[in-house]
Amino acid sequence: MSTDLTQIHNIGYRNYDGPRLGRAYARRSLFSQSLRGSYGLGRSGKSKILPMILFAVICLPAAIMVAFAVGTDLKSLPVPYTQYAIFLQAVIALFLAAQAPQCVSRDLRFKTVPLYFSRPIERVDYVVAKYGAMASALFVLTAAPLLILYIGSLLAKMDFVDQTKGFGQGLVSVALLSLLFGGLGLVMAALTPRRGFGVAAVIATLTITYGAVSTVQAIAYGTGSDSAVQWIGLFSPITLIDGVQTAFLGATSSFPGEAGPSAGVGVIYLLVVLALILGSYAVLMRRYRKVGL
Repeated sequence: MSTDLTQIHNIGYRNYDGPRLGRAYARRSLFSQSLRGSYGLGRSGKSKILPMILFAVICLPAAIMVAFAVGTDLKSLPVPYTQYAIFLQAVIALFLAAQAPQCVSRDLRFKTVPLYFSRPIERVDYVVAKYGAMASALFVLTAAPLLILYIGSLLAKMDFVDQTKGFGQGLVSVALLSLLFGGLGLVMAALTPRRGFGVAAVIATLTITYGAVSTVQAIAYGTGSDSAVQWIGLFSPITLIDGVQTAFLGATSSFPGEAGPSAGVGVIYLLVVLALILGSYAVLMRRYRKVGL
């Protein structure tokens, strides 16, 4: 009768006794990596081309206006701070369409999300980090030209108080825009692991809605239905931002006839913006409840 003997060999493995950085460190790392990735930093040279070109494109008009203001001794900027992002919304839409899928679609396509959740990181950490990174990338994109305008206005010796107030209002406006656009862009991109579909969905959400709303607003204004113009603006992300800053930040509306919403209607605009931001977060949380399994 034979007996099997089991031997235990010490092959030299040691327990990890270093610092355990935990969820907060993992969340910050994911945020930093995603923010850098939005501008191609830490990625291939090819990945840097489009975001850097778009960053240069959105800053170039501001630099030209500053040079013109300094050279001609203008007393005010050609474009108000709150209107700059509205005029260059196409650049913002292209940046979001390119980078929102990059932020989330690759994790879905290569099924790496469960690997994140196998570490000391939870679904809420992933969503907060990705949402924060996308909104921060948009804020950098939209705030940089405002900073150029502000510095240029001071070099042109424009009124310090007026320019500082306008610059602050512009920052509030683009911060709200970044949260709204970032949430909507990530929701569109997270619905599919295919980057091309995500790009198309983001562009359609931003551009088609704006085109349709602007057309209907123009028709309403042309037929004398001025009061309807402000209500129609509730159905497009960029007109929502336009309405909020017109009602509360002293901006001039881009609506037909400059018939921006009153303070009362502006409250509804603000509530819709906040609902879309919170709704985007809720949809992302629900989406990653499934893919994280």
